[in-house]
Amino acid sequence: MTEFNEMANGLSFPEGPIAMDDGSVIVVEMFGPRLTRVQPDGTKETIAEIPGGPNGAAMGPNGLVYLANNGGRFTEQDLDGLVFPGPTTPEKYIGGRIQTVDISTGAVTDLYTECNGNPLIAPNDLVFDAHGGFYFTDHGNAASERTMHYSGIYYAKNDGSEIREILFPVHEPNGIGLSPDGTVLYWAETWMGRVNRRRILGPGVLEETGLVDTWPCLYGFPGFQLLDSLGVDAEGNVCVATLVNGGITVISPDGELVEFIETGDLLTTNITFGGPDLKTAYVTLSTTGRLISFDYPRGGLALEHLNK
Repeated sequence: MTEFNEMANGLSFPEGPIAMDDGSVIVVEMFGPRLTRVQPDGTKETIAEIPGGPNGAAMGPNGLVYLANNGGRFTEQDLDGLVFPGPTTPEKYIGGRIQTVDISTGAVTDLYTECNGNPLIAPNDLVFDAHGGFYFTDHGNAASERTMHYSGIYYAKNDGSEIREILFPVHEPNGIGLSPDGTVLYWAETWMGRVNRRRILGPGVLEETGLVDTWPCLYGFPGFQLLDSLGVDAEGNVCVATLVNGGITVISPDGELVEFIETGDLLTTNITFGGPDLKTAYVTLSTTGRLISFDYPRGGLALEHLNK
């Protein structure tokens, strides 16, 4: 059995953990809505209030945190003391956006709100590459009770100078990550229960696939399992936060199930790595508002602008 350390509780649907060198962990609180730093002793400090719905976070250049803000795509629902994301409330939805936060001042800046005239709907997660850019998912939204705004995957420059839609349509993409050598892009589809992948030909350029090419599907989950964000470990395994059964599912680069780490929270939403040799896993448990950590023997993958 994996032994867990509860680092913090009382968080308002935590996601997007960033493990800092000083032992603190920065998280978004989607229903805060805010960006929060959790100190090693569990003390919580608000870095910035974030209108909308901060959903994913990554450390970028110049000490800035980059946020995927879903714009208030979800509303908070309490079911028997557990917090779940509910449907969009139109009067609270402000539109999707990619933002930066200066963690020294708390200043929040909108970096992107649209691509080629199409508004971002509900950005969810992002990952930086080694070329000064980042990939991010847009989870999409229901346009009405009977129609859906499909979304895609984007590539953007960190300085706000360029954004491109590189894959469309994608079915409610969530977590996103890169292989250790930066040549494969992974993403999780929440309701389809699949981890998909594409080969990267250059910064923000993905290999096209054939109609019946099976390689792009790394792993399809059996039964009713939904997927959230993901991280990649030092051996190239994809560690995807798995909903309903609640835990972290580790999948090899060859598409084999390595292990399942059960957490006991139905909405286990994110994982990242920190500590010595990146062998501490930090995981957000969102229905119960907790941040936990545990020893991860294989170690995590070093991230751009953070662990290098």
